[in-house]
Amino acid sequence: MERSILKRQGGFTLLELLIVIVIIGILALLILPNITSAPKKARDTKRKTDILAMQKGLEEYFINNNAYPDTQALMVTDLGAGTAPIMKTVPTDPKNVAPYTYTYVSGNTDTTYTLSACLENSGDNGTDVILPAASNNTACTTKVFQVANAS
Repeated sequence: MERSILKRQGGFTLLELLIVIVIIGILALLILPNITSAPKKARDTKRKTDILAMQKGLEEYFINNNAYPDTQALMVTDLGAGTAPIMKTVPTDPKNVAPYTYTYVSGNTDTTYTLSACLENSGDNGTDVILPAASNNTACTTKVFQVANAS
């Protein structure tokens, strides 16, 4: 009678597989929030860049006309007499395609304007970030990015 020799086959035990699955799950939980917040941060960066570009446009408008425009539409309008518009178009919010808020106040002694945009990232603590309670913009659910000028 021949005796057959059984070879031990290599493989993973159930315990080893469970440990690997748990480690992968923990890593996924740590990485997933960073991946999902990246588009919000990118849109907030675009909002801030647009607001700062509008601020530069308003200052250039002021240099050319010795006053700030009553509406942001004047920044993109040809005012005649060989003057070119300051901006080709007024930037809009990257998510809802609405224009940014431009508030102009003209008084006897001062001229001020405020540019504001709603931020999506509630953890943004960048410069010129104002909590919604301190702002007139009640549509924001997180924070408002504002640039104000007092001349």
